[in-house]
Amino acid sequence: MANDPQPGRASTELDSVAERWIDTQLELFPEFHVYLGRPGREGEYSDYSPEGAERAVAATRAALAEVEAAPVVDEVDRVTQLDLSRELTLAIEKHEAGFPLRDLNVIASPPQDLRAIFDLEPTATSENWEGIARRLRNLPAAVDGYVATLREGVRTGVVPAIRQVREVAAQVREHAAADGFFAQFAGSASAGGAELPSALRTELTGAATGASAAYGRLAEFLEQELAPAAPEKDAVGRELYALASRDFLGATVDLDETYEWGIEELARMVAEQESIAAEIVAGGGVAEAIAFLDADPASKLHGTEALQRWMQETSDRAIEELGRTHFDIAPEMRALECRIAPTQEGGIYYTGPSDDFSRPGRMWWSVPEGVTEFDTWRELTTVYHEGVPGHHLQIAQATFNKAELNTWRRFAGTSGHAEGWALYAERLMADLGYLDAPADRFGMLDGQRMRAARVVLDIGVHLEKRMPGSDRVWTGDDAFPFLRANVNMPDEFVRFETNRYLGWPGQAPSYKVGQRIWEQLRDEYRRREGAAFDMKRLHTRALNIGGVGLDTLKSALLD
Repeated sequence: MANDPQPGRASTELDSVAERWIDTQLELFPEFHVYLGRPGREGEYSDYSPEGAERAVAATRAALAEVEAAPVVDEVDRVTQLDLSRELTLAIEKHEAGFPLRDLNVIASPPQDLRAIFDLEPTATSENWEGIARRLRNLPAAVDGYVATLREGVRTGVVPAIRQVREVAAQVREHAAADGFFAQFAGSASAGGAELPSALRTELTGAATGASAAYGRLAEFLEQELAPAAPEKDAVGRELYALASRDFLGATVDLDETYEWGIEELARMVAEQESIAAEIVAGGGVAEAIAFLDADPASKLHGTEALQRWMQETSDRAIEELGRTHFDIAPEMRALECRIAPTQEGGIYYTGPSDDFSRPGRMWWSVPEGVTEFDTWRELTTVYHEGVPGHHLQIAQATFNKAELNTWRRFAGTSGHAEGWALYAERLMADLGYLDAPADRFGMLDGQRMRAARVVLDIGVHLEKRMPGSDRVWTGDDAFPFLRANVNMPDEFVRFETNRYLGWPGQAPSYKVGQRIWEQLRDEYRRREGAAFDMKRLHTRALNIGGVGLDTLKSALLD
């Protein structure tokens, strides 16, 4: 069962419903035990087959009926009912729209998830590795279930775009190789630095070989069966996009107005960045400022070890200083590990702490092959985005707030809430003086410009709108040159990011649109509070609500 109620607030019937929903998810999705840091179902996978999806949606419908029938006794209950109803209703709508049948993209779909769970598995003891061996042995069945689901999509004509199929097939091939992830992971096994028993090592090697073979079969399916059925067009259309946007934001927005706002916001970011560029290089533009900064040895990091050390030092300093001045950061929340990810697929991401903080929050950097130099002026704001006051402060605070929040409230959330807060946090750090150096502020604007550009790109491509200043309709082929013109990153990063947006509709805009909504809520809250407005109190109140949808957040703060 889920954790017992914490002192400070009596558990309600609705809390019990939410806790049962967590238990249901733990039953349906055993990997969730790892994310929560809870024992149980070690080594098991979810049922990725069509039958598994039907069981999951039936459980979702049953939970929704319980939520709607439960009495609401206080404000905490009101928020729980509002947001849990939203999440469950949307999950049913997405199932009915066929989302599971086309669940394939380059960053967040079963081919990545099946592998990524090993990044969070505990590895300190032989018993841990026995659980890992079981999961490796169970991986082929999970792959088979997933293939059956995609095959049902082929039968019904619900298929992801060919661009995603080709890119994911290449990823899967890398993991399936004799020297791919599974083989390397098993080969590196040790219990706290000590050798594992020979029988266990043999078991791990055999299980890893089976997992690699399963990925090989998945690659063959993607290349030989799914690819011929996949459409060339990247656009998913307005109906599917509206569902995805609601899912990632936890809010309903006017997509056409948001597209026009994105164009205006991009122009504003460009103007602001050009203004800072002129400070860095007298009379120079963005390109000249970038060339100057890229040539500055003081901002260079060489190799991933140097990158990891710098990330950790920067993060530790932010936690220590902000914990004294601008935020209440509990001791349990002060541990944040910065790590280089075991993959080379691109991207920077955060994984939250376990429920009891025995596994701390972690910031991961997946460095593409061949990338060996890093510029601190580009990445300083990223550390604040992923760490404190960004994702770590936000997610760890909700995890810590057990006195008020049930388990579901502590671990629920949307991308718009999380990523919107992280971009809001970047601007906050600028306001607090942490980005006063022109190079650092320029880097922050570089990231903000990218986030504005992908609002335009993402909505433009998937809704097939007209390109800014043109009569041409967006296509997926327009995405890379447009992003390349607005993002000062190596082509490897830009190409990965482009493919991510094309295959994960609605997710990328949730950052900047989420920031917009956070800022609108702050400004309205300030207007209502008048002279009594206190920014620190607002932030504490907002983060203590947990990771709700942004419409729910608005209701909780303003209604």
